[in-house]
Amino acid sequence: MGKEKEKKVLFGAVWHFAAELKLLLTTLVILCSLATLFQFIPSRFTISTSDLRFCISRVVSQVAPPPTTSPSPSLQQHLVEAPPPLAAILPPPPPSPPPPSPPPPPQTPKDQKLENGALKRAFNPYGAAAYSFVTMGSYRGGLNTFAIVGLSSKPLHFFAKPTYRCEWVPFLNSSNSKPISIVGHKILPDWGYGRVYTVVVVNCTFPQPINVDNSGGRLFLYASTSGGGDRNLNVTDTIEAMTETPGSVDLSLFTTKPKYEYFYCGSSLYGGLSPQRVREWMAYHVRLFGERSHFVIHDAGGVHEEVLEVLKPWMEKGYVTLQDIRGQERFDGYYHNQFMVVNDCLHRYKFMTKWMFFFDVDEYIYVPPKSTIKTVMDSLSEYSQFTIEQMPMSSKLCLSEPNGRTYRRWGFEKLVYRDVKKGIRRDRKYAVQPRNVYATGVHMSQNLAGKTTHKTEGRIKYFHYHGTIAVRREPCRNLINSTEITFEKTPYVLDTAIREAAGSVKKFELKMIGSRLQRTRQ
Repeated sequence: MGKEKEKKVLFGAVWHFAAELKLLLTTLVILCSLATLFQFIPSRFTISTSDLRFCISRVVSQVAPPPTTSPSPSLQQHLVEAPPPLAAILPPPPPSPPPPSPPPPPQTPKDQKLENGALKRAFNPYGAAAYSFVTMGSYRGGLNTFAIVGLSSKPLHFFAKPTYRCEWVPFLNSSNSKPISIVGHKILPDWGYGRVYTVVVVNCTFPQPINVDNSGGRLFLYASTSGGGDRNLNVTDTIEAMTETPGSVDLSLFTTKPKYEYFYCGSSLYGGLSPQRVREWMAYHVRLFGERSHFVIHDAGGVHEEVLEVLKPWMEKGYVTLQDIRGQERFDGYYHNQFMVVNDCLHRYKFMTKWMFFFDVDEYIYVPPKSTIKTVMDSLSEYSQFTIEQMPMSSKLCLSEPNGRTYRRWGFEKLVYRDVKKGIRRDRKYAVQPRNVYATGVHMSQNLAGKTTHKTEGRIKYFHYHGTIAVRREPCRNLINSTEITFEKTPYVLDTAIREAAGSVKKFELKMIGSRLQRTRQ
């Protein structure tokens, strides 16, 4: 009788929770169906474990509320105590913060009607048409000064006033680890010849010596547009211009005797250059300047394979450094960026030579027979810069010789007719003592300390064979046997001054590099 009573109580309890059990079983069937369905859904649709736990906890908390009456002891033997809700164990994930609201777009200027009745049109720039600064090189100019050579947007400098700031940041192991910052002084040495880009030399002179303990550091340049002329904002670019690793700086370089007496900084070479003309020019000037000289050639596309074969013997002898600067072509500056190139050469090598020359490979420096390059330079040592008078030579008129010997001569042997037309301002080339120069140009420097002289007539001059360096054929178009001639309305006179050095130059080349260039073509 007691057993039948227990069965009735158990049946009554189960019947009391029948609706809840049906809901629980239905929920489990739905979840199992969803789990089966998820296997066929693409992988990019996912539900995390925490989401399922959160969902189940909500169901359990709603399906199994605590009973209002305590079951009998006999019923507790058959019912298992329900575990605590999962929501109490695993808190729901925190909601993600809302994305920040974008800044309001700047107001676009509109056309405006002016008081005078004119319509002022608005021009609205988008993007960037030119770089704020393009560095080619950064160099020490002494214990406390640096020079950064590069290009910058010409419209930026023309319509605005961009500024530069220099900062030296020592490495942490330095005895003085505090950064020091100063205003950079900009120099624009290209006389307004720039195109999309203009040349900028930034001088950074600090009030105290920098990195004298040789512990290393970095030089930063902060280039600011300062409004850009047509903008109401100031954009500053941070440029790591130079890094000096610990122990890398030879401070004695600034006080010891330079390695070279004479140094040549060439302009950008481009086009189809004549290997024979380059051969003649190299042999002539290595002989003129002597063993303590060096030449830097900048290849902007003109040093093709045949020209390289002419330069290689002198490179192997240590007289020539060849720099490939073809990458600068994508920055549209004046004449293959030659102002930037010569300024980089100036600052890169300024402590390696006493004198530095700037002229082209179709120009020949000449000193009178009773002088030497040393006696001439010594006579001009009180000047930081001197300019050199030009002797313009015909590129078509050659001295006629019997038996076809003219065509076997070197270029400066046979092109001996000088233009004597009066009333024409001729360009001059120049030489400097580079330690006194802050920036330079193509025909002279306007940024230097010390004196400049132009009165060098009778001491030094240069012969200019314009148009011959890029001609890959015999230059002689007309053979002349006269001391004077007027050709194409221009008067010419015979000038054999430089021709007389040809024999010595040929012997010098043979002595220095042998006969390896004897078969060089035009």
